[in-house]
Amino acid sequence: MKIEQINENKKQFLDLLLLADEQEDMIDKYLSNGDLFALYDDDLKSVCVVAPVNETTCELKNIATYEEYQGKGYGRALIKFVFNFYKNSYKTMLLGTGDVPWILSFYESCGFEKSHRIKNFFTDNYDHPMFDGDIQLVDMVYLKKDL
Repeated sequence: MKIEQINENKKQFLDLLLLADEQEDMIDKYLSNGDLFALYDDDLKSVCVVAPVNETTCELKNIATYEEYQGKGYGRALIKFVFNFYKNSYKTMLLGTGDVPWILSFYESCGFEKSHRIKNFFTDNYDHPMFDGDIQLVDMVYLKKDL
């Protein structure tokens, strides 16, 4: 398994990024100024984008693993990698996600803790209703991790 930072042609990973954030213009808002990392295990399995918020905080804006490889530890390995990568540059990493119990549980098991919530984020910022399974995403739940 290897993880590479991608500095050019980031849009080549759009199909995978769209699994976690299904509206391309929202991805465009953070992809250009964010760091893109790709995890390979023979072939591409997972990607993530981390963007600066301010001098002490960065945000994990997108993390996605191809569906057939989910549950095999690739996302967890990528999160562990970015924690280590940024620990000397930032004090805190944020992550925003939908209010979906299994997703929140996964991030909490990776070391994140609940921080705050932005009411109606998904309904106010996306051009269509967003769902994870049968759960409609309304509020953005923010989690944080001290690096």
